[in-house]
This record gives sequence, structure tokens and C-alpha cells, in this order.
Amino acid sequence: MTLPAYLETAASGSAAPAVVRLSFERLLESDAVAGERLRDDAELAATAATVLAASRSLARVILTDAAALEVLATPAGTRLAIADPGLATDAGDLVRRKRLGLLAIAAADLGGMTALEDVGLALSDLADGVLRAAYRIAGAGTETPAPAWTETPALAGAGTETPVPAGPGMGIGSRTGAGFSVIAMGKLGARELNYASDLDIMFVGDDAEGLARRVLAVAGSAFRIDTDLRPEGRSGALVRSLDSFLSYWERWAKPWEFQALLKARPVAGPDEIGTAFATAAAAAIWGRRLDADDLAELRSMKGRSEDLVSRKGLSDREIKRGRGGIRDIEFSVQLLQLVHGGADPLIRQPATLAALEELASAGYVDRGDATALALSYRFLRTVEHRLQLVEEAQVHTVPESGEARDALAKVLGFSGASSRSPTARARRASGSAERLDAVLGHYQSSARAIHERLFFRPLLEVFGGDAHPTEDRRWTVTAAQDRLEALGFRQADRTRQALAELTRGLTRSSRLMQQLLPVLLGWLSETPDPDQGLLSLRTLVSAAHQRDVLVASWRESPEIARRLCILLGTGKLLGTLVGRHPEIATLLDDDAELSPSLARELHERAVIAVEQAPGRAGHALRGLVQSETLRIVAADLLHPEPPGGTSRALASLGDAALAAALHAARPRIPFGIVAMGRLGGAELAYGSDLDVLLVYDGSGAADAGLAEEATAAIFKLLNGPTPAERIWTVDASLRPEGRQGPLARSLEAYAEYHRRRIETWERQALLRARPVAGDPGVLARFMALTAEALWSRPFGTEEIRAIRRMKARIERERIPAGEDPQFHLKLGKGSLSDVEWTVQLLQLQHTVAETGTLPALQRLVAGGFLGVGEGQVLGEAYRFLSMTRNRWHLVGNFVAGAGGIVSTSGSDSLPSNREQLSMLARSLGTTPTELREDYRRVTRRARAVVEDRFYDL
Repeated sequence: MTLPAYLETAASGSAAPAVVRLSFERLLESDAVAGERLRDDAELAATAATVLAASRSLARVILTDAAALEVLATPAGTRLAIADPGLATDAGDLVRRKRLGLLAIAAADLGGMTALEDVGLALSDLADGVLRAAYRIAGAGTETPAPAWTETPALAGAGTETPVPAGPGMGIGSRTGAGFSVIAMGKLGARELNYASDLDIMFVGDDAEGLARRVLAVAGSAFRIDTDLRPEGRSGALVRSLDSFLSYWERWAKPWEFQALLKARPVAGPDEIGTAFATAAAAAIWGRRLDADDLAELRSMKGRSEDLVSRKGLSDREIKRGRGGIRDIEFSVQLLQLVHGGADPLIRQPATLAALEELASAGYVDRGDATALALSYRFLRTVEHRLQLVEEAQVHTVPESGEARDALAKVLGFSGASSRSPTARARRASGSAERLDAVLGHYQSSARAIHERLFFRPLLEVFGGDAHPTEDRRWTVTAAQDRLEALGFRQADRTRQALAELTRGLTRSSRLMQQLLPVLLGWLSETPDPDQGLLSLRTLVSAAHQRDVLVASWRESPEIARRLCILLGTGKLLGTLVGRHPEIATLLDDDAELSPSLARELHERAVIAVEQAPGRAGHALRGLVQSETLRIVAADLLHPEPPGGTSRALASLGDAALAAALHAARPRIPFGIVAMGRLGGAELAYGSDLDVLLVYDGSGAADAGLAEEATAAIFKLLNGPTPAERIWTVDASLRPEGRQGPLARSLEAYAEYHRRRIETWERQALLRARPVAGDPGVLARFMALTAEALWSRPFGTEEIRAIRRMKARIERERIPAGEDPQFHLKLGKGSLSDVEWTVQLLQLQHTVAETGTLPALQRLVAGGFLGVGEGQVLGEAYRFLSMTRNRWHLVGNFVAGAGGIVSTSGSDSLPSNREQLSMLARSLGTTPTELREDYRRVTRRARAVVEDRFYDL
């Protein structure tokens, strides 16, 4: 049969010309009137061709129901008036109206006149109408039908919305009869139905199972109905009372059942029952916290679903449950809703796209991620719709190959220009499928990557697990202020003001931060100084750009926020350093970033810093020292280790600063820097000076002048021309003749001094001499002179007596007035100096060359010069006292300068002030009483060894 030209034109322009031609032929053969109508209305012919090409099931409707063309010929906005299910007289009429309604929706959809959301709304409204009609036809009640189906704006064009009736009964008027209500679940409840979706429903009411089954029978003639989401599934009662639902939710419901309730919506039946159910369901969902076990169960269920698809080899083609499929997006959204919705009612949107938009607006999802997920969702759902339109079957799998895949691509708009050549048509079809594959793969990959970030985001555990410190998931500022004292914040007025400012700053970024605020306060409350931490946090987020960066990092990794609270709540210095180097605040969850830099790497970075900024060498080196110090402190606080690691890291940083300063000074004579004291032993503490000796190779006044010139440049750069510009305090007072002697001495002068004038304490000090930077030859010759001074003659009785006298005098005179000698970490009995002097005396007696206290202690024990038990006692005391002293510098003694690394002030003894002692104890993870008892224990035992081995008592 040869088609009229007007129909041939419509068929040729469709996605399946052959199929459409055949359908037109059958239509003309069976209905001459239809042919005339198509001839007179080119737009109708084109609309019919579009539907015929996409759906065999709707093609049968067009061929068999005279009203079909009337539906297609009606303006899009009023097509559903013809199919109004509310006018159905019986089940058969209801089926016919449902099919015509589906045709009306598909025609607008395929014609590009309707957005995805509006298609879902229209399909859901059609299903609602069927359920209401079934409710009436089955005799469940006598109702006054609502005129909802005379106009469906969703079909009038993209961007319009179908008004939702205000009442939970969906606009149904008065009713008499059995008391039960129909509750829509799943995609129907969310008003985002597919073309071939089951209608997931539940019944709530009393003694109405027979009537409910009649409703199912009537509605089931038009739609597949699924009631398995009811409590206990198929094993449970079909109709339950509200009390029964409440009891089940309280005692037996699984996490996935609360997830399903997110979309629950009364759709038919008495308003009072539907309202009561909706209220109770909301309380059940949002009145409980999703805990860690719930999260694990939901993730496990999702994983099992994916495994099932994977075992079938459909991971890439299954657009619903496969990787990067619709379920990935839906689960991500729903999990975020369950976690945060209890505190934020605005994100309780049942529809996926609406919920995603609100989650992005509130800051729970990055805006870029939300946009990418929305694009993927729209494309995947459109593909799903086109697959299901073919036969109104629940199809979620893209055809593997062949004509079905090519047809899908063309219906989706991937086909190229028409051609009469079979070869050209074949090439065009193949190209269409390839383009579909490329676009589909892109959206799946994008959705999967974001899903994995969101679905397994640690922030979910923060709100769902024991890490959350309060019962409330969101506080008002007033409520938070009322709890500050209970959380350990002491400075009430100042802290309240800081909290108010912090709240304003964070909530400008997102509503998520409003929920995270009590978590932040909880973390801060566990730090040594919560008040200072809150003030520092407020300052840190005061800059808009900085705040946005921090908020984004906290959303992706709450561990960053937790660790930042630890740093800021430890002391004022750390707040100052983080404020100067906020970039580290986004790296706190990366342990590799916090690990100490290698000494050689630090040396190179420091030298490059001063070399590339000759006019601003101090500024460049100060920035490096500060940022590296901050990393060392962060590693120390977050991963407490024995003090050796922190001390070595600080010493390496000190070495690098000295090397850079020497490089910047560019001495015009062979010159070297030798580390002494704690720097030499690689046992540097926070705030320690850099003890050094400065040596050069030369003779005469001219060389001495060149050496002094280099020395002055080094001191000026590191000590700074002003205290505000200080990088690190360099101290050369251990040089021969102390402060009376020249800062730098020649090798010849050192050799002469060592032969004639070196004192016993200077030999002891040389135990820690270690070359740091400068001319290798100069340093090697100096170390040879040092070895000769140390070991060329025995360390006799007189030398031992001299060391003991000096140590006793230090114990009497050096502890500053006002400090408690009973708890002095450095100079008290059994303290750091006791251990150091004992070890150094034994080293000198037994010729043990080692710069560090703990390594020397190990060698003394290994050589049999100190008992194993004695070594353990001294080692334990040294580690405990070093860690406590370091932490006390951070908590109470560290003072941030405008420029450099900082200087210490205050005391080296345990604080006598109760509040300060409590802060120090909290930083060490103990109590004030236990801290003092631990001090007494380790120092008492250490002092016993000292009196035996040092004083020979």
C-alpha cells in the first residue's frame, strides 16, 4: 500500500520510518475517518508518527481506540481531560482511560514539550486518579470526585508544575464507609513515576482487608500494584491500624523501611486517616538518629543489589541498579536526607531532583556535584522512559546490540539525517548507537564518582555515630550558649560573642554548618583550651574565601574539622600560626602531608626560599619555618609519639634555617656552623634556641673581619633586625670565653684554646657538637679538633668532681624564684638535666661518642656501663619529661611573635595554677592528679639512679 504524501512525510521524519509506515497502513485500512483526520492535520500526523515510532503498546491504542486520535489532536495542556480516570464507571473503563492518559503524557514527552519532572508528575497524577477511582468503584467509600483531571498543566510545556492538593487525602471530598486510606510509596509517593512503574502502596485503617483487596483488584486492572513495602512484606497484614504501624516502626522496622517512608504520601481515603499517618511517619523518620549500624546496613543492602547486577554481567547496561545508575543517585540523596533531615526540614523533599537542589542550596552537597548528578539523573531517567515506552514493560537494561539498541538511540534523538541507501542507513544507525554509548558512559561515570564520595562520606558517620557529641543535631545560638559552660567553656561573655559571630559566618556558607556547629563545639570542648579554640576558629572563618574553602573541606572530610579543633584548642600560638598558613587546615586529614619532611628536602627548600627572594629572604624563610613548625606540631598533637620524632623534626628544621642563613650570607671565607646543645643532640624542644659555634679557616684581622661579616648576616637574618622579624633565636654563648669572646673563631684559635684553656664543662658541651652547614673541610677539621679535645686525655677524678660541683650549683641557683623545684621539668631532682648530666658523665668516663641523650643511653647499656634497669628508668623519665615540657610550651608557654617561630615565656615547671594544670593534663590525655603522680614517680626513680651513678652516693 502506498501511503499518501502527508503520511509518508510524517513517517520518514520519525525515528522508525518502517514501523510508522506499517502502522499508518493498518490505521487507514481499519478507519477511513482516521485517515481523513490525519490528512487534514499535519501536526497530528507528526505527533502520531512520533508515538508510533517509540511505543508498540501505544501504537495498539492508536490503532484500536478511536479516542486516541482525539487525545493526540487536543492541545497538550488539556489532553488528559479526555482520559480523566475520575469519570470511570467500572474497571474496564478505568483501564481504557489509563491507556489514553498514558498516550497523552507520552505524546507531550516525546514531542519535547515536557521536562522530566513534569512527566513524572503527570504519570503520578494519572496513577493517583486511578487509585481514587478504584477506591470509589470498589465500594470503599462514596466520594465527591475532585476536578483534578480537567486540566494538567504539566503537559502544557516544560517548567510548569501540577498543583498538589493541600490535604493528605489529595482533594477527595466527603466519604462514608470503611475507614482506611491508601498510602503511595516509592516513585508514586515521590510523584516521579515511570511509564511502567508498579504502584507501591500501603493501606492504613481498621478491619478493611476485604475492601482493600477489592480496591487492589480494580486498580490492578490498570496498573501493576505492589504492596510489599508494608510491614513484614508479603507475610504481613494487608491493612494495618495506625497503632500497629507505630508499634512496628518503634520495635521492628529496618533502616531501609525508614528510607522508604521518605516518599510516603496519602493518595486516597479519608483525610483524617491520611493526615494522622503522614504525621506519625514523619515523627518515626525524623525522630530517630541514623546510627553507624544503620548506615552499614543500608550500604550493605546497596552493595548486594549491585552484586546481583554484576553477576549477571549487566553493570554497564543496567541503568537503574548498575554502576553510576539511577539507584546510585537516589541512594546518595536519600542517605543525606536521613542523616541531616532531622535537623533541617527543608531537605525532606520526596522527589529526587527537588531534594538534590535543596541539599545543594543548604551546602550538604557541592553545587558542582549536584549539577552533575541532576544531569545524569535526567538523562538516565529519560533513557529508562524510552525503554519502558516500547511495551510498557519494566525494562532497565540498555539493549546489548542490534536493532533494539539502534532504535533506542534514534528515539533518544541520536539519529542522523535520513537516507534511502541501506548502507548509509546502517552506518548512521551504528553511529547513533556509538554516540549513545559515549553519552551514557559519561553520565554513569560521573554519577558513580560522586555517589562514592557522598555515599561513603565520613561526614555521615559524624552525624550517625558516636562521634556526635550531643543529642541535638542542630542548636540555635541561644541553646548553644546555654550549654557552653557545661561543655567546659569558661569565659562566658567573650565565648558567647565569638559563638554568635562564628554561627553567622558558618551559616552564611550553608545550613550544614548549622548542624556541624554542635559537633565543632563538642570537639573543642575536649581540647585543653576550648575558649581560645573557639576564638581562633571564629577568626579563621571571618574571611569569606577562607571560610568557603574550610567549609568545603569539612563537608568532604569531617576529620579535617576535628583535627583543626584539636590544634586551635591547644593554645593561642597554634591559632596564630594556622591563621598565617590556613592552607594546612585543608590538609589535616592527610597523614603523609603531616609527616616530618626529610632533612635533605628541608635543607633544599630553605636554601631555595632565600635564593629566590634575595630582597625578602627573611620573609621567605620565616614563612617556611612557620609552616613547617605547624606541620610538626600537628603531627605531634594528632599522632603522639615518643618525643624523639618531634625533637628530631625540629632539629632538622633548625639545621635547614641555619643552612639557608649561611647561604644568604655568602661568606667570603671558608666558614662552617656547628650545632651544640639540644640542637646538636637533635633533641630540640618547642621554643628552644639554636645553640651554635661558628668557625672559619683563616688567620689575621682581615679574615676575622670577613668571618664577623658573615656571622653578623646570619644573626641579622635569623634573630631579625627587630623582635617582630625574628625567625629563630640563635645563641653562640657556648663558644670559648662565652659572651666575652668573638662570635666566630678560626680553626687555629679553636685548636689553641682546646690545648691550653678548655674547661671541663666545655669538654662536656662538646659531646653534642654536630656539623650543620658550611665548608665541608672546615667542618671536618673542627670535628677532628673536637674529638681530640674530648678523648685525647682521660676524664679523671678531678674532672668528675668539677662536673658534680657545677651540677650541684645549678640545682641550687638556676631554678627561678617563684617556680616549684619539686615539679621542675628541666632542673628539678630526677628531671631532664639530671638524666642528661648523668648520661654525659658516663659518656666521658667510658669514651662513648654520641650527641643525643637517648642514643647515648642505649649505647651505655649495650656496653655494660649502665644497668638495663637503670637505663629503662632514665629513658622513661627523659621521654615523659620531654613530652610534658614540649606540651606545656604549646599549651601555656608558647607566645607567638608577629614574625618568627616564637619564644617561650613563663616556667619550665608543672603549673601550680589549677586551671593551667588541667589544660596541660587534658592535652596529655590524663588528669591533673595523675600528671603530678606520674611526675613524682618517674623523677623519684630517676633521681635514685642519678644519686648512685652521677653523685656516687
